[in-house]
Amino acid sequence: MNLILHRLKYFIVFSSICIFSAQAKDFPNKPIHLIIPFAPGGVTDIGGRYIGQQLSQKLGVEVYAENKAGASGNIGASFVANANPDGYTLLVGFDGTLVINPHIFEKIPFNTIKDFAPIGKIGDAALILLANPSLNAKTVKEVVALSLKEPNGLSYATSGIGVTPHIAGELLKQKTNANLVSIPYKSGGQALIGLMSGDVPLAFTNLAGASQYVDSGQLKPIAVSAKNRVTSLPNVPTFIESGFKDISVMSWIGILAPAKTPRPIVLEINKALNEILNSEQAKEKLSGLGIIITPTSPEMFAEQIKVDLSLYEKIVKTAGIKAP
Repeated sequence: MNLILHRLKYFIVFSSICIFSAQAKDFPNKPIHLIIPFAPGGVTDIGGRYIGQQLSQKLGVEVYAENKAGASGNIGASFVANANPDGYTLLVGFDGTLVINPHIFEKIPFNTIKDFAPIGKIGDAALILLANPSLNAKTVKEVVALSLKEPNGLSYATSGIGVTPHIAGELLKQKTNANLVSIPYKSGGQALIGLMSGDVPLAFTNLAGASQYVDSGQLKPIAVSAKNRVTSLPNVPTFIESGFKDISVMSWIGILAPAKTPRPIVLEINKALNEILNSEQAKEKLSGLGIIITPTSPEMFAEQIKVDLSLYEKIVKTAGIKAP
């Protein structure tokens, strides 16, 4: 009986290996759908579409980018989590959706760890703290000091509740005891409009959407959240340089597949993705969006997701952030 069970187990394992090998050998042989869980126009959308176009050339099949927006990215992410794990439905993953949403939504239609197979990270996008030119503060320390003098605090605009810029603002509050009040807008663009009009004195936002307003002098840069200065705004200091060593927040995007996608297929897509990211064309294109390219293995990406889930859980719980 034991011998029969042993042979059956061997047969199942051997058959699975053969099936996976055949799938990888034949992959891809039809179009791939790349799901972007946000509306068109943002960094995740533009960066994801570019990667999709390049994957089409590398893999030899059409890669169709499709926007499935809603519920802070939960709708698109859930769609991929429940898709057939064959490598033909992929997700442009965003840290806000995958490692922050699980802590701010009472119920969420996916499990970040169990429902996805990380393929590789595309890169990190720096955030920037901006001020209306009329604000009497030029540095982070001056912003903190000014906030403590205001009975109602200083308000800062973000692109929504629980998004990475909101988390960055809460982290600044927690590390400095600054009296800051988050004002959520429907998008990063609307947050910047509110800042430029003077409705709010500060804003935390993605660097890509803000650079043009800094260059034109319409908005005043205070600090960037990267560990090192960013090439597009070399004169803007980091929070670390400004004396706050514990404040470094980067928003990332990457590619994921449904869980149980055969490993040979995951590795095939990872290889193509990293070849794209190591090209000068990709570096130029993505750096223009404020994205610092960070090619990784599936294992490295998976580990960062686990670490960030734990990191953001602490920040969210301390701040008491809940989705509306």
